[in-house]
Amino acid sequence: MGTLLLIAIRNLLQHRKRTLLMATAIGIVTMLLMLLSALFNGMSETMLRSSTTLSTGHVNVGGFYKITSGSAAPLVTKFADVEKQVRELVPEVQLIVSRGRGWGKVISDTSSLQAALTGINIQNEKNFRDVIQVEHGNIDHLAEPGTALIFAKQSKRLDVKVGDVITMSSQTFRGVNNTVDLKVVAVAKDMGMLSSWNVYVHHDAIRKLYELDPTTTGALQVYLKDAREADDVAGRLIAGLEKAGYGMMERVAEPFWRKFEVVKREDWTGQKLDVTTWTDEMRFIRYVLDTLQLLIFILVSVLLVIIVIGVMNTLWMAIRERTREIGTLRAIGMPKRTILAMFVVEVAVLAVTATTAGVVVSTLVVAGLNAMHIAVPEAFQMFLMSETLRLVVDLPTAVRSLVVIATVTTLGSLYPAWRAARLQPVTAMQCH
Repeated sequence: MGTLLLIAIRNLLQHRKRTLLMATAIGIVTMLLMLLSALFNGMSETMLRSSTTLSTGHVNVGGFYKITSGSAAPLVTKFADVEKQVRELVPEVQLIVSRGRGWGKVISDTSSLQAALTGINIQNEKNFRDVIQVEHGNIDHLAEPGTALIFAKQSKRLDVKVGDVITMSSQTFRGVNNTVDLKVVAVAKDMGMLSSWNVYVHHDAIRKLYELDPTTTGALQVYLKDAREADDVAGRLIAGLEKAGYGMMERVAEPFWRKFEVVKREDWTGQKLDVTTWTDEMRFIRYVLDTLQLLIFILVSVLLVIIVIGVMNTLWMAIRERTREIGTLRAIGMPKRTILAMFVVEVAVLAVTATTAGVVVSTLVVAGLNAMHIAVPEAFQMFLMSETLRLVVDLPTAVRSLVVIATVTTLGSLYPAWRAARLQPVTAMQCH
């Protein structure tokens, strides 16, 4: 094998122009694959982090409370007891936050808008602090009762600034219209689609608006170390909470707000818990990511086909140029399998070297692009939920790119190499 490797390196150095051409092509394909993967990883990570901070946990323990069989309120009663059960069932939990849920009109002196009203305890919201970028005001003041955080476009539409008072208006779950006055303590940068209709308030404001007691919340949002475990954890919670005596809703892969009408038609009263994952609550994000992944797969497949065809054509040229050499090697007793191995090793050395260079260069390019803080067009901010583009290269992606391209390229050399190994020595030595 050492001899074949030495021959391969010498042949590559001897035909520098052809080697450089093929190495450049393989390196460019590797770079494209890495950049596309980095783009997908970056978008996926950004969208997952933003959506699971603004609207949903990796796993959610919500539910509905029905005073009568024809009513439904998105509530979890005695949530502290439920949280205790969740911590026992999911010891690997990273964070659990309590969120109030509501929907109503936000009114200023000059305008109004419909919004999802989310009650939070800012002291427990480490992820929220990390993701939200405050333009004006102080997010810490959201710890004070009667306060609200809105986003830049909402501030402009309502014509309010930090220190102004807005009014939340909604119908309580008993059918009574109610209002609560709130002081705007922070205006945050817009974060796409979710920030356009979310308003965050002190948790007690939601309780006051809907006349709820302090033991009631809208949902418990559970954050895990690995979001990919969400489905397994959800299944474990459903089984564990049911065993603990809680009434459980059948799991349906829909956001909670789409379940109201179904729940209203069901003939039961009291509390039922509903366990969902972030993909259930934010299905449009999963759809966007799946579509992007499919497009990347198609593009990468086309690139791989092109590079394989290029390798095969180049190898055919090399075999034609080295026909007499092949005949001489066969005449002095070199077996067919060794001839085959010689060409395959040559392509393998070229592929590994070129893909490694492509991985290194693309990693540097990604670092440079991230350092530039490239602004995302406003139309894409709606889906990306970020003002800047961020690319992420991880070790598994780099290794996978290197292995896939090097393997496919090497496999592309098998047929031409096999044809070269079948050449008869006399015929090959007579070729010019």
